[in-house]
Amino acid sequence: MKIHVLAQKTGLTPPTIRYYEKEGLLDKRHVERMDNNYRNYTEEAVEHLRLIKKVQAVGFTLGDIKAIMKEEGGDKPELSRVVELLREKMKDLDCRKKELEQAQELLARMIANKLALLEKKETKT
Repeated sequence: MKIHVLAQKTGLTPPTIRYYEKEGLLDKRHVERMDNNYRNYTEEAVEHLRLIKKVQAVGFTLGDIKAIMKEEGGDKPELSRVVELLREKMKDLDCRKKELEQAQELLARMIANKLALLEKKETKT
């Protein structure tokens, strides 16, 4: 598929897709060059780019993603480093989850207080 179709399917812009390719986030499984030098992207590229967007949304940098992809075929010390990075991200997500739960509890109390005030005003009138 052409880059504009890939952009529509992933919600990314063509320059972003080209940048990811330049940075090595898309490889021969995802894109091939035609004789006219046009890029032809595979369906696998769609899923791969969606995955990149998801992991970025939870705090991974492009550098983290590149390191993880690079180390998939690596030796034991490299893989240990990736495992540690993934564990750190899990801890970060746990902290963010707790913070969001606390914020949600606060909002629920605020709503309850405002509803109580509304109810008082309605009973007075």
